[in-house]
Amino acid sequence: MRRQQGMPLDERYVPYLQMAGLYHLARLNDRWFRLDESLLGLPVDRRYVSGCLTDFQIYIEGGRPAWVWFQELLGVIPPPSQVQKFAVNCTWFQKTFGECPAGADEETVRRFARAYIMMLLGTQLFADKSGNRIHIRWLPYVARLEKMGTYSWGPQH
Repeated sequence: MRRQQGMPLDERYVPYLQMAGLYHLARLNDRWFRLDESLLGLPVDRRYVSGCLTDFQIYIEGGRPAWVWFQELLGVIPPPSQVQKFAVNCTWFQKTFGECPAGADEETVRRFARAYIMMLLGTQLFADKSGNRIHIRWLPYVARLEKMGTYSWGPQH
């Protein structure tokens, strides 16, 4: 397990992380040590997290372009220099969503929580080989934060 750099856990994200079944993992993120996967506290007896990356576009809601949906869910779109196919550079995520503004309204907090969860999934649970990009395949999951807790995020035995 890798430590997520650059995006501190904001207490306002906690309800969304709890809904997603990822709060325990997010809390462990503050420490730098290897953990036995069985201690991560991730649900393993629910629906599988799946989706073929080559067919990613067909999973986008309502046939909208992926980047249109990204902007709807996160309120911003990364510049082309920060994107490789369907993956966004972690540094852009960290700079853009590193700190949720004080006094942010609920929709803004929700957007930052989505970005935090995407970073958590993309850097800790399902990191790509480069270790410095976040694939936007997580959009269908963070679009419905209240349903994220119905998935198995831990390893299947």
